[in-house]
Amino acid sequence: MIRTSCQIWRSVVCCLLVGAIVLFGWFPAQPALAALEDDHYDGNIFALYGGNGSLVPPKVTLADSLKRDKATLMVFYVDDSRDCKLYAPVVSRLQGFYGRATDFLMIRADAIPPQSSYTPAESGYYYKGLVPQTVVLDPAGKVVLNTQGILSFEQLDDAFRTVFDLLPRSQSAELKRRPLNDVNTEFSP
Repeated sequence: MIRTSCQIWRSVVCCLLVGAIVLFGWFPAQPALAALEDDHYDGNIFALYGGNGSLVPPKVTLADSLKRDKATLMVFYVDDSRDCKLYAPVVSRLQGFYGRATDFLMIRADAIPPQSSYTPAESGYYYKGLVPQTVVLDPAGKVVLNTQGILSFEQLDDAFRTVFDLLPRSQSAELKRRPLNDVNTEFSP
């Protein structure tokens, strides 16, 4: 029986496909290696570790934020930093309390264009070279906080209490968020 070249090619391709299916079927897929305690890239840290993918990308630019009558929070970060991963839930929690009165600008430090100088309306003006770095500006654009490293929720809350002229935590009731989908089972007269 004589085979044509077309039939031979079909046979070769079919054997390769069957071989690939058998070969890859015997080896299970590798599990995801995302981890909070390492410096590996896992994706958007605010979605993965902060539970809040709405922080990235920012809704406004720094220049637009400075024109508005709102406070501004800038967090300089990189997605492959252990410290930034640990800090993401703190920033996300803060947005729950101050998100309507403050522009949250999560700025990837490696996306800042290198220049010899920056204006105060550019994020590079505030960036000092280490992540995470947190900068809080009052509605007038004055720097209230500019620090590097992981801050606690309380430290950030204190900065925002200064910006918004709120009572210190020791003199006010504890901030509590309303639970979502709360069902009231009480009967009222």
